[in-house]
Amino acid sequence: MSNNITVFEYGFLADVAHKKASEKINWISSDAYQYLKQLCLCEQSESAFVRLRMVENTEVLQTQNYAGVILTPDGTQIEILPKIGKGNCKQKQDDARAALLLMLAALGDFRHIKTESANISQQKMPLLEVFISQFLASVNHLIKRGLRSDYSAREDNLLYLKGKLQVAKQLKHNLVIRHRFQVEFEEFLPDRAENRLVHAALLCVKKLSRSLANQRLQQELTFAFDQVPASVDHKQDFSRVRLERGMAHYESALAWAKLILNAYSPLTMKGANEATSLLFPMEAVFESYVAAELYKQITPPYQIVTQARSTHLVKHGEQNWFQLRPDIVIQKDKQHICVMDTKWKTLDDNKANGTDKYGVSQSDIYQMFAYGHNYLSGEGEMLLIYPMHEGLKEPVELPFEFTNLQGMPAQLRLWVVPFEITLQGSKLHLPRNAVANKYFL
Repeated sequence: MSNNITVFEYGFLADVAHKKASEKINWISSDAYQYLKQLCLCEQSESAFVRLRMVENTEVLQTQNYAGVILTPDGTQIEILPKIGKGNCKQKQDDARAALLLMLAALGDFRHIKTESANISQQKMPLLEVFISQFLASVNHLIKRGLRSDYSAREDNLLYLKGKLQVAKQLKHNLVIRHRFQVEFEEFLPDRAENRLVHAALLCVKKLSRSLANQRLQQELTFAFDQVPASVDHKQDFSRVRLERGMAHYESALAWAKLILNAYSPLTMKGANEATSLLFPMEAVFESYVAAELYKQITPPYQIVTQARSTHLVKHGEQNWFQLRPDIVIQKDKQHICVMDTKWKTLDDNKANGTDKYGVSQSDIYQMFAYGHNYLSGEGEMLLIYPMHEGLKEPVELPFEFTNLQGMPAQLRLWVVPFEITLQGSKLHLPRNAVANKYFL
């Protein structure tokens, strides 16, 4: 059985020891399953990414709303892809992987991810190998531009006088051996924090990568760091990093080194067994990406404010309680014009009926109602933004109209709209008769 498994969000993983014919379940090794089950049953936050369930009379672990890579101690690599590309065909997986990389690039710590069409379309490989290949490419660029050296303080017992003579140590060690000198001097060497960190990340990648191309390039690049010891105290070395003039070419390699060495992602697991995982909560990733794209598309004099915090739901005595924080608010002259909230959920426009309501949650409607009355004074437009996928390719043409006490439509409307995520240009799709159309390019 392959040690590389690809599933989508909310997919099922089960112990291969109980394997049977199933189109829903993905089978992993017994060791990998027991490791994940142990995490699932623990009380720590690391267990949030899987949930224990029964499916088809089989105990399974269901992945939750996280995407990324899980590495188990026995070497199993589980790649979890965004649910918007759900499907078994290879193209669906490639599209979902490309969409995730595109969204991650909007996060500050992952801005070095290369998302040009040529970079992603040619890398038909698991997500972890994509990360590794981009790190290696950044190191290759660094080496071509040249490793920076720095003066480093050294002590040695030499046959000649160099630098500053250490009198106390000279008397202690060389009182009899008169032809030696205990000295302290500075030497111009590539042994500096930035190079030590990149070297350590290269050695870490050697253990993780299974791609022959990545392994070959890793070996070639490591030779350039022969005179540089690998970092043994990552935290201390990162605090010593100084990107001086002429060192801009270090920025990308160091950003990747931080990701690799510190498992620097919103949810990480690194225990005594050295099993590391990189998982990203998709609600936060989608929200950040939509906000970043809308910043580019908004037209003056309108402005976008993210995570607005200007109002509360109730007042209790002298205190304001239950802060209302919509994801995105459009303002004009500091006046709230439109409220938007992102939801990482897959709707279905075939469920346009009073029972299913497209799959829109009642709690989401309550939430938008509170936003509308507190940010827009009960009049205006709001948007619920969902990821575009097979089930939601067009905006819902009719708005959700909130009613007054008499059951008549109020002046507060809510539109359900999809956000398209593509390399060619991501965009918000709005109904033709939505006023919000005028805010964007």
